[in-house]
Amino acid sequence: MLYESFLLLGVLSVAFVVPHLLIGLIWKVAAPGPMLWLHVFVVLYAYFGWLWKRSGQTLAMQTWKIRLVSTRGEPLTQRQIILRYLLAWPSLLACGIGILWALVDRDQQFLHDRLAGTRLIKVD
Repeated sequence: MLYESFLLLGVLSVAFVVPHLLIGLIWKVAAPGPMLWLHVFVVLYAYFGWLWKRSGQTLAMQTWKIRLVSTRGEPLTQRQIILRYLLAWPSLLACGIGILWALVDRDQQFLHDRLAGTRLIKVD
């Protein structure tokens, strides 16, 4: 997750900071706070959603040889991608309780994976 966070800084810099910086410099305006958060939410969904749908792996997941699949080992459906993305937010923001869930889960799955019908697998 730490490695993924470093990669996301680059994604957010290009897709978030640069456009808003240019808008501010050219038109001397700034988007309101809720609009900025919505932009971050959409940019991150585009990043994760596209990569999970394409290969089941983000850039960090490729490095660590981890793939996201359905509980049956199949590629993810769009519904599973949306559900996992939406459920990961409270899972992380609630002091990481959804991540810590893996310590007590019988299959060592995160809470948002359990609820979305997805799981992480090791690939060779």
